[in-house]
Amino acid sequence: MFDFLNGRIVEVRPDCVVLELNNIGYQILTPNPYKFTENSNEKIYTYYHVRPEQISLFGFKTKLERDMFIKLLSVSGIGPKGALAILAAGEISLIVQAIEEENDTYLTKFPGIGRKTARQIILDLKGKFADLAIDINSSLFNQDLRTIADKNQELEDALEALRVLGYAEKEIKKIEKTLEKESLTTEVYIKRALQLLLGK
Repeated sequence: MFDFLNGRIVEVRPDCVVLELNNIGYQILTPNPYKFTENSNEKIYTYYHVRPEQISLFGFKTKLERDMFIKLLSVSGIGPKGALAILAAGEISLIVQAIEEENDTYLTKFPGIGRKTARQIILDLKGKFADLAIDINSSLFNQDLRTIADKNQELEDALEALRVLGYAEKEIKKIEKTLEKESLTTEVYIKRALQLLLGK
């Protein structure tokens, strides 16, 4: 329905951003909302997801992210929440590499992905990334650090984002002390947390 929306980010929440366009606020679900900055003008590539019980608008920084999201949705057993969690936690190049190499151990590190689902991802998607090959080395976290206004709040926002992605409190507590030793932005806290949770 919409290919992209171009407007001003008026709010960043743990699970979404609110983009204002022509005096209308669009609530857009996105893998890592903290990649966006409030009061900045952004072009967001969108995917309109319609189900009998719910209508949702998903948004992505790049077309590559959106294309990967759509491919993940095509997998039996993967819904929008699961697809977002995978995109938030991993780089597309590594996800594709794991699928092509049938590395189900890597895929099960993502929240909500068990061995059976990981094997289904491989079965449904292996050999189907030719259209993404040109951009496959893109990074999901290739942004400059922004000024840190409140480090504690940045960490709290990052931990809340992990909860939204489906990580359990027990998992979060294991890495929280490590994160407290660092002074990062919310976005980079999330990246660092995901690296720790994935054992990188």
